[in-house]
Amino acid sequence: MKKLLDEPLSIEIAERVNSKASTPFENAFKAALATKGATYVQGFLVSPGKPYRPIEHSWIELDERIIDPTLPQLQKNPQELWYFPAQSLTVKKLKAIIEESKEDYPEDEPLPVYGDPPYEYYGDVMLGGQDYLTAYQAAEAKCKEINNPNADRN
Repeated sequence: MKKLLDEPLSIEIAERVNSKASTPFENAFKAALATKGATYVQGFLVSPGKPYRPIEHSWIELDERIIDPTLPQLQKNPQELWYFPAQSLTVKKLKAIIEESKEDYPEDEPLPVYGDPPYEYYGDVMLGGQDYLTAYQAAEAKCKEINNPNADRN
């Protein structure tokens, strides 16, 4: 079953965490901390039009709903957004990973989180494991489907 985007809650949480357009991972982290029962999710976002490729993105899930705290800044039709999860983390696990990352790599941003190697290539980068590659391939297929210039435009 495909999880549905909860637009009103996405907008409410975006305002609550003061989300910014260029920081979807930070937005989702803040939203996860501020939302009881939330799960932090990283993966890919697909929409019609530019950039004509999947975008690495992050959101939270609550029950069977997607809450995207970056939604107001996307300037896209919410009915034309597709989310492809690659990794889900509990808030407790996410906080532990971030703390460890800050200690081990203080000069690097702790988000996004990619898990343990071995990493796979998706697109032209090598980040994330097999789950990332699988999510990227599904997102890429959807992107090609909705952006096909030869498709009937009735």
